[in-house]
Amino acid sequence: MAFTAKDVQALREQTGVGMMDCKKALQASDGDMEKAIDFLREKGLAASQKKSGRIAAEGAVLAYYDEANKVGVLVEVNSETDFVAKNEVFKAFVLDIAKTVAAENPADVETLKTLKLYGSDRSVQENLQDKILSIGENMNIRRFVRVEGNVATYVHMGGTVGVLVEFDTDDATAATDAFKTMGKDVAMQIAAMSPLYLDPASVPAEVVEHEKGILLAQMAEDPKMANKPEKVKEGIIVGKINKYYKEVCLLEQAFVKDDSMNVAKYVESVAKEIGASIKCTGFTRFAKGEGLQKKEENFADEIAKMVN
Repeated sequence: MAFTAKDVQALREQTGVGMMDCKKALQASDGDMEKAIDFLREKGLAASQKKSGRIAAEGAVLAYYDEANKVGVLVEVNSETDFVAKNEVFKAFVLDIAKTVAAENPADVETLKTLKLYGSDRSVQENLQDKILSIGENMNIRRFVRVEGNVATYVHMGGTVGVLVEFDTDDATAATDAFKTMGKDVAMQIAAMSPLYLDPASVPAEVVEHEKGILLAQMAEDPKMANKPEKVKEGIIVGKINKYYKEVCLLEQAFVKDDSMNVAKYVESVAKEIGASIKCTGFTRFAKGEGLQKKEENFADEIAKMVN
């Protein structure tokens, strides 16, 4: 039985499944609409689409480092509940996604979904749909980063926060226990203190100007500052901007394990101890569900819904 583009569109409207999958379903069922719907349901596609409206703001962040190939990956995969995030099947799936990113270097999440999942002969998207169908919750691959070189990683509390830190050093240094301990310490610093930038040079000029504008406005509102010479005001602003850097720049932050020095000095001290050059060149921090609207349920209302 032949089918047209309108049939593909009609199937898409009935099921909410993507156009290409609808076309494949109609091809497999010789254009029979009911059989095509069954085909999609059997594949788990229609079921996963019905769940796609649910908010997935739980899940996990995973930091993975392929030391042999020197590739680090940070990935966030969301689920509806924290319970699913603790499921061993879910954890293994997230790890396989990270390994796929490391091996294939996809440009973005949509490209990643078209690739074969690590250790599987089916695509990431197909495996994702399988998990949605078997676990019974909406899930979403939200984001990832991939970096090459010498990397330190840290994951906090089973995936609530994940960190990748990049270092410029030689491979022999990166293999030492001292370097690995330092790398983890810096990654834990990032997880705990949430720096926004690497160093003062990394802070955009417009951000600095915005901070200066706020400081000037504060001075204008302070009667004690009104008669201060402009040179004094400028000095105060420089001091406050430097304090701002110590709050938002990783290398300027006080090192949490020893606040007698900042993070930059800590890295330098380890480099001196090893007798090597080590520079922290960048980092990425993902917090699970940040920026996503989380589902809020009223327990009493939920029970009432179930009873009715």
